[in-house]
Amino acid sequence: MFAQERQEKIAEILKERSSIKVTEIANTFKVSESTIRRDLQEMEEMKLLTRTHGGAVGVNRTSFEPSFTDKREEHSNEKAHIAEIASSIIEDGDTIILDSGTTTLEIARRLKARNITVITNSIDIASELSEKESIETIVTGGSLRLTTRAMVGHITEGVLRNFRVDKAFIGANGISIEDGITTPNHVEAQTKKAMMNSASKVIVVADSSKFNKVCFSVICPIRAVTAIITSNDLEEDVIKSYEEIGVDVITKHR
Repeated sequence: MFAQERQEKIAEILKERSSIKVTEIANTFKVSESTIRRDLQEMEEMKLLTRTHGGAVGVNRTSFEPSFTDKREEHSNEKAHIAEIASSIIEDGDTIILDSGTTTLEIARRLKARNITVITNSIDIASELSEKESIETIVTGGSLRLTTRAMVGHITEGVLRNFRVDKAFIGANGISIEDGITTPNHVEAQTKKAMMNSASKVIVVADSSKFNKVCFSVICPIRAVTAIITSNDLEEDVIKSYEEIGVDVITKHR
């Protein structure tokens, strides 16, 4: 079977299913996993699918939600870059919110400011900060979502309403001028809204792959965001389009 035929059949499978795995496709077509990975890479370049850790999803699945494990292994260099910038704008004495996520976890690992207070709904961030003496950590509690390892829901939102912080660092799966900041799960969207409502400045942290993507649940309009910290491979014309509507896009240290 030629590559084009194989790719057409992969596209047909994705019309019926939300996701596919490399191992499964390789077994189906009786070819190597490396061959399937090349197929998926070519199809992603043609915008026929989006690759994930170990597989792929269709480009139009707004409700698809990658797991914490999937996200942890994707764009690791970009996340480290974003985290370095984010940690550099946190000052001694700040009060901040760190949303649950793989990028915000990298921020927690790089915190250098002293005498700060961190509110988080992430069990991983809470664990990371548990031995840092110069940081007071407040854990929101709430219902733990296994997919994203985030605490969400009414308990989480109720706790957040009791605080006002200097800066909130929020993760997102989709960033669009027209559709705003989005995420696949509506419960997580509500928790992120509560975080934003408690903060003087709202800073979205997301790599460039999240731009011009739209997910199922809207967190906020784009103008509700103070700034977006992203990877340094974002095109200049995209940066300019956001800055024209008053959203600061940060791709490097200042």
